[in-house]
Amino acid sequence: MAFVITSACITEQAADCVMVCPVDCIELGEDQYFIDPDTCIDCGACVAACPVEAIYHEEDLLTEDLPFLEKAKTFYNIS
Repeated sequence: MAFVITSACITEQAADCVMVCPVDCIELGEDQYFIDPDTCIDCGACVAACPVEAIYHEEDLLTEDLPFLEKAKTFYNIS
């Protein structure tokens, strides 16, 4: 995983990140958006565009956001 979308997305889902992604790697799941790590080019455009600051690099996740890393891995069937 490069970037992970966290809890603020669940209530907002503004999709600004989707519109700026140059490789279309962000897709909507059941209750939030997810970033496909196989397609993402780590440009960071989504981070800058997110109006609720829900997107973090995996290495910068807070402890309370780690479940969203696992949720993303499950969404993309990554072990």
